[in-house]
Amino acid sequence: MRAYIPRMASHAHHHHEHSGESLVDAARRALVDAGEQWTDMRAEVFGALAAQPRPASAYDIAEHVSKERGKRVAANSVYRILDLFVASNLARRVESANAYVANPHPGCRHDCIFLICDSCGRATHIDDDRLTGALVDAAHRAGFADIRPVVELRGLCASCSDS
Repeated sequence: MRAYIPRMASHAHHHHEHSGESLVDAARRALVDAGEQWTDMRAEVFGALAAQPRPASAYDIAEHVSKERGKRVAANSVYRILDLFVASNLARRVESANAYVANPHPGCRHDCIFLICDSCGRATHIDDDRLTGALVDAAHRAGFADIRPVVELRGLCASCSDS
């Protein structure tokens, strides 16, 4: 578990969000900077995760990579890689869906809030350091340490609520 880091005074957290090859390059740099290797398998798993339009399970990723490789890739291997990606801030775990999303800003550490659409399954993340900081502060006052806020809100996204 990572230690509590005091929150910034502002509500919003501003950063550059990567996509496509820029995201893959940022993820590779972040993993190497963390002292880990960027192997072919890790690159394929990250590429498959980043290509998903909604949170993906390890089984979804294993199936995608298996098709790309032309041979079966075990979900257990993908789980280990996804756990490394979460620990290295390359991916986020959507707890309520037991699924993962690529972190569009892998060089930036903070707690995020997921908005999950009950209709289409998309997950959007928002940053509000004031809110997540308040949750961590409340937990500390209750005697908890090494807090990792997991905030997920479910509802309908703008596209689905207009339908």
